[in-house]
Amino acid sequence: MNIYVGNLSLETTEDELRKEFTEFGDVISVTVMNDNYIGSGQPKGYGYVEMASKSEGATAIANLEGKKLRNRIINIVEALPLSDKRGTVPLNIRSNNRLSKKRERRDIVD
Repeated sequence: MNIYVGNLSLETTEDELRKEFTEFGDVISVTVMNDNYIGSGQPKGYGYVEMASKSEGATAIANLEGKKLRNRIINIVEALPLSDKRGTVPLNIRSNNRLSKKRERRDIVD
């Protein structure tokens, strides 16, 4: 189960998050998001924790939601998947998309 953790202090480390979640089960991975896109590496104030099972994740969410970590009350919810990896059509491709239709020019006649 993948869990979104928001409202993190900018000083929060992956090790700190891992410690909080290991009380409730096996933690597979922890990622504190940062701004590598522009090269600054600045923390973004949120992260993701992946737990081994859905039941362990649900227990962690129930127990950690609203907890203070580094003087900030963290928000925790189950993260939604970024995409469906079963080979379905991406959401941005539609057959009735107006951009895919051929534009017709109509002359105005008086």
